[in-house]
Amino acid sequence: MSDKTMSAQEAVGRLESGMTLGIGGWGSRRKPMALVRAVLRSQITDLTVVSYGGPDVGLLAAAGRIRKLVTAFATLDSIPLEPHYRAARERGAFELMEVDEAMFMWGLRAAANRLPFLPVRAGLGSDVMRVNPGLRTVTSPYADEVTGVTEEFVAMPALRLDAALVHMNRADRLGNGQYLGPDPYFDDLFCEAADAAYVSCERIVDTAELTKEAAPQTLLLTRSSVTGVVEAPNGAHFTSCAPDHGRDEAFQKLYATTPYAEFAERFLHGDEHAYQSAVQAWRKEQDR
Repeated sequence: MSDKTMSAQEAVGRLESGMTLGIGGWGSRRKPMALVRAVLRSQITDLTVVSYGGPDVGLLAAAGRIRKLVTAFATLDSIPLEPHYRAARERGAFELMEVDEAMFMWGLRAAANRLPFLPVRAGLGSDVMRVNPGLRTVTSPYADEVTGVTEEFVAMPALRLDAALVHMNRADRLGNGQYLGPDPYFDDLFCEAADAAYVSCERIVDTAELTKEAAPQTLLLTRSSVTGVVEAPNGAHFTSCAPDHGRDEAFQKLYATTPYAEFAERFLHGDEHAYQSAVQAWRKEQDR
C-alpha cells in the first residue's frame, strides 16, 4: 500500500490531449471542479468527455477543449440548461452522443466489468436510437417462459475511460473515498471504468477516521480503483458537496450570465488558491 496523495497539477499532468475523460458528480452536485479548473489551466484539449453534465461540461465546452461529449444531460439543476454548454452546442463546437440516463449508467457498468456492452430496455421506442445511428439492438437468447417471446434490447456499448475525475467528502492517503451526502452519483463506476482515477476530496483523513462517525456503506471508492488523491477543500465549488457545503447559487448565477472569456479572466487564471481568493473578493463586493 502506498501514499497516493498529489496536487491537482500533478494529477492533471498525467492526462493527455485526445483522452477519453470521465467526470463524476451529477449536474451541479459534487463535481470535481478544482480538477476541472486545473485542466483548464493546462494545454490539454481534443477530449472525449463522459459526464452527467454540469458546469464541468460547460467550462470545458466554452474553452474549446471538447471534441466529443457523451452525456444524458447538461444542467445546473436550479438553472435547467447549462448555458455555456448550450452556446457551444448551438455553434457545433463538438460531437454529441446523447443517451438516456440509464443507458449512460449501463455503459459505465459495462466498462467497469470490462464487457463490450450491456443490454438495456431504456432507449427503445425513442429518438435515442434515431440520433445515435451507431447504436445496435440485441435479441435475448432466452425466450420468456410464459409468452415464449424473445425480447429485444438496446446494446449499450461500454464507456471505457482513459481517466476519471471525481470529488469525495473524505478520502485517505491510500485512495479509499467516502461520500457523506444523499447520493453516490455513480462515482464508483467512473473510477472502475477508467484506466486511471483521480479523486479530489474536501479533507484527507486517516483510514480509521472514515468509519468512525459514518457507516461503512459510505466508503464508495476502494483504493484498488484509485490512482491519485488530491486534498481540495471547497474543491467542488460552486457545485454542492453536502453536507460540507451547499451549492453557491449566487456565484452559479454569475457564472451562467457571464461570457466565458470574462469569467475566465477573473476566476481561472492562477492556481486554485487564486480562484478561491477571487471568489472571496467577489463575495465581499456583493456584501457592500
